[in-house]
Amino acid sequence: MDLDSHKRQRKATSESKSVDSNRKLRSARAYERKDERLQFIHAVDVASLEHKCVPIMGASKEDVAIELQYPTLQRREKFELVWGKDKIDAVEASIRIVRLVAETYLTDVEAEPFTNPHNGYIRRLEKASNRNIQDLAGFKATLREYNETLLALVEDGVVSKNLENLHDLPPHLAAFILDQIYDRTVAPKVELLSKYENGTDFVYGELLHPFITKILVEQAKMTSDQVFVDLGSGVGNVVLQAALEVGCESWGCEMMENACNLAEAQEKEFHARCLLWGIEPGEVHIERGDFRKNALIHDALKRADVILVNNKAFTSQLNDDLIRMFLDLKPGCKIISLKSFVADSKSSHNINDVGSTILEVEECTYPEGYVSWTNAGGQYYISTRK
Repeated sequence: MDLDSHKRQRKATSESKSVDSNRKLRSARAYERKDERLQFIHAVDVASLEHKCVPIMGASKEDVAIELQYPTLQRREKFELVWGKDKIDAVEASIRIVRLVAETYLTDVEAEPFTNPHNGYIRRLEKASNRNIQDLAGFKATLREYNETLLALVEDGVVSKNLENLHDLPPHLAAFILDQIYDRTVAPKVELLSKYENGTDFVYGELLHPFITKILVEQAKMTSDQVFVDLGSGVGNVVLQAALEVGCESWGCEMMENACNLAEAQEKEFHARCLLWGIEPGEVHIERGDFRKNALIHDALKRADVILVNNKAFTSQLNDDLIRMFLDLKPGCKIISLKSFVADSKSSHNINDVGSTILEVEECTYPEGYVSWTNAGGQYYISTRK
């Protein structure tokens, strides 16, 4: 079975969505040569014996080091087989990476040594790490075998060719890459985000990966030739997800200093991780400061196809200012928000009359587990510029 039909078969079991045939997923640079100067944050830099983690699988302190090959020519990532509260789990990460590589980058025939239910790498890693078995030597030997097999496929040009035939990134792979970035940049400093006050425009909360896939891919049906803007982009999660999952030009603007600093760290790691995984993302532009006063953001808004405003905690003044900015949007541009920009009939708030004049609003419901500040579901709005 060729890769395209193989992927189509897999997609038939998932939610149907149109494939952006113009999307070029493969990063040419990732397959040209190993970039010895590539800087990224290894798992060992945030989860190791040095970080007061403890060895697992009966490993001695001298025996915890492992390395993992990504589906490109780039350097292997260093992990330690250790446990620490809220730290990267090297065993779980290793098994997931092997599975993601087999699912996305290889045909069924090429993936056989990885996925064979009896003696494939995934099965052997799961068995060796089973709580009742704890076979450290077997786990490490299987990883070494995986590394060598994958590198040979990469060097033979097999992986690059397969990726050339793909035009969309599975959402669960995009989410995994984004979580890798977050876990190495934001998670170790997450307390910096809890210093903002309710009742102001400076309240921090995140829309989670499944929510963004739902609104950008399934509802807005974004493609790689479009423009996305996130107004109040926090640590940059959604800006990066749009650039990775859709492949579009992606803009964000944030004024909270700590969030901006973390967004900068995420963006740097994002480009390195995309190279490790062989993915060519869309352009990323994250601006600091007040989006009402940023000329580059105003220019991006005029070209935007989809805008996200997580305005749940915005003051009414800021929401009013946003409506004035929306006068410049092109017809058909979609604005996704958590509060409507059009007043209900009970309100007499004048500026919202402008909202109802220029926007067609659809109310939608999101399920539990879609936002960071509560497990409950809620409402969101898709406003289309008339």
